This record gives sequence, structure tokens and C-alpha cells, in this order.
Amino acid sequence: MLKAKVLVIGPCDSGKSVLSNFLAEASDISGGAYHPTEGVRILEFESSGSWTGNRTTTADVELWDCSGDPKFDECWPAIAKDTQGVVIVYNPDKLDHERELETWYNHFVTNQGIKDAQCLIFSYYKPGTSANRVNIPNPLSKVRHVECNLDNDPDSVRREFKALLMKVFSNISHRQNEEELSIIQ
Repeated sequence: MLKAKVLVIGPCDSGKSVLSNFLAEASDISGGAYHPTEGVRILEFESSGSWTGNRTTTADVELWDCSGDPKFDECWPAIAKDTQGVVIVYNPDKLDHERELETWYNHFVTNQGIKDAQCLIFSYYKPGTSANRVNIPNPLSKVRHVECNLDNDPDSVRREFKALLMKVFSNISHRQNEEELSIIQ
């Protein structure tokens, strides 16, 4: 069975936990009062799709909802280990979040050798807020950037995440095939 580790990272108070709960179909997806994540919270779930071809199969997903608090940055190398996909979440209503995007990208995508196709950026709009155009830093311009509002269009958020999982599982399958071929030779 295929298994993937996907990180959900970004600045504090950007909506990572709400989005993670929604994507993992956990029971609490309401915004409610802000409660910062301490360190990391791992949500495990199964997702079905045509991950490696035409046949629909089920795959295991570990969704790591990571704290945005800088006091946990010493844990980043351990959190990043064996990651296959990254979701960067930020609140476009907070200007400091935009400035932090490149730091998150460099550490968890570039430094870990994750392909841009295995990364997704969500501009998470909290209930009652409206879309603001954000200037994405140049190194991130090749990464898929999606405006996200769970109140208005939750299905598109789920579709975008499924598309990311397709790329992640395709890469995992490709690597497994390469490893098997190298053993045979």
C-alpha cells in the first residue's frame, strides 16, 4: 500500500489546523477560538484515487500539522525527514505572513529536495474576510497557489489537495520502480 507524509506548514495563526482537520475529514473543522499547535500534530487517514494508473486504490496519508511558532524551529529537521509533500498555508490578511513564505519554502521544500510539483500554497481566508491579491516571492512562483475559503468553495480545496496527492504518489511510485530496477541490475 502506498503511504505519504505531507507537511502542512506556515506562519502562526494562518489556518493550518482548520485546513488540516478539513482535509483529513476530522470532526472539528470550525474556526472557533485560536489555539496554537504545540510542535506538531499528525492526522492519519486513507485516501482513494487512481494514484499510479487507471485502477483506483487506497493510500495512507500522514498529514503533519506543524506549529508556526519559531520556538519549534529546532525540530524542523526531524519534522522534515522523509517528507514527500508540502502544503504551505498563510493568511493573506497578515502582511508578515507574505514575508515568511520564502523561509518556509526554502527550509521544507528546497532544502529537502522536494519538487515544486509536490508543493501547494493555500492563501487561507478566514470566515468573513475577502480576497486580497498577494505578491508571491519569485522562488515560489512555480508552485501552485490557491486561494482557499472553506465557507465558499470547500470542494475546490479538496480537489487541489487530491491533485497534490496524485503528484506525490506518482513520485513515490516512480522512486520505488527505480529502486526495484537498480536491485535487479
